[in-house]
Amino acid sequence: MPRAHLSFGLRVLLLLVTAATTTLIGCSAVSQQPQRASSSQTPPPPAAAPQSIKDTLDRPTSDPYTGELSIFEYADRDRKLQIERVMDLLGIKAGTAVADIGAGSGWFTARAARRVGPGGSVYAVEINPQYVKHIEARAAKEKLSNVRAVLGREDDPQLPPQSVDAVLMLKTYHEIEQPIRVLTNLRRSMRAGARLGIIDRNGKGDDHGVDRAAVVREAEQAGFALVEEHDFVKPDGMDYFLVFQADTKVTS
Repeated sequence: MPRAHLSFGLRVLLLLVTAATTTLIGCSAVSQQPQRASSSQTPPPPAAAPQSIKDTLDRPTSDPYTGELSIFEYADRDRKLQIERVMDLLGIKAGTAVADIGAGSGWFTARAARRVGPGGSVYAVEINPQYVKHIEARAAKEKLSNVRAVLGREDDPQLPPQSVDAVLMLKTYHEIEQPIRVLTNLRRSMRAGARLGIIDRNGKGDDHGVDRAAVVREAEQAGFALVEEHDFVKPDGMDYFLVFQADTKVTS
């Protein structure tokens, strides 16, 4: 074969080998590049935070009352509940700040507002916006300028820190779905020495009553200590009146 032809053939062969080698190296380099996610992909949602053991509740609760508010205004309720004596035991007097949790029609709110006078204040807390409006209208009608209606949450009364000297939950506790969280948040709004009163009736939780031992246990989980217990509310003996204070050994 002529020399010129041999030289041309070798050149072609060398070109083919070089091209194949370059292609293989390029493919290897591409395969080693990190794969980028498509911009249209949606990142997975963050995992839900686990519920604290302290916040868990292992009993049923009653549905919050949403009916007519006139049910709270029967004529002899003051006498049956001995509400003046209740306020005495909670230290409610002129100039103090009070929270009525689950205020409903404002029945207790109005009585506490008159007792604390213009130098005191009453926070009427409700999770039902219609009840909040009712309390505002009642306070205006009865000229109770020291009443502040508050729309709370199911887990938080939404009260300012260190703002109250006394709290009453009157036939409300059995309706609270997250009582430990409510009490934990409530404790932060109570001043040093403030008292928390809970009046309810013995029951199973879903029958508009709750076992007294369950209330004590849950209050302790939220950082409260039982300091007094009374059974004078209601002559049928079904109602109990528990008085708590913040446990100074527990930190928030």
